[in-house]
Amino acid sequence: MQTISAIIRVKPGEEEVMLDGLLAVAEHVRLNEPQTIGFYIAQGDDDPCLFTTYERFTDKAAMDLHNGSEAVAKFFAIAKPILDGPVTLVTALEQSSNT
Repeated sequence: MQTISAIIRVKPGEEEVMLDGLLAVAEHVRLNEPQTIGFYIAQGDDDPCLFTTYERFTDKAAMDLHNGSEAVAKFFAIAKPILDGPVTLVTALEQSSNT
């Protein structure tokens, strides 16, 4: 299982724009990417400007398909001007799961 974890910080006041953008990607995944096993979004309890995602793919080809999608390109076009610092991405091979 290929995974991506992302840590995203947005400028104060842009939290709703980021959440809407992430939810649009999640909807695209649900409708169009059967090889994306999970697309999880979280927003910080104490810091609503902090978002994380955890994405699970059957393999690298599925991850590449997702990353090259129009939905992801549109998300980054929306996100880029509201980011408060760089996005941290960790790509990894999942070693354990309880699902």
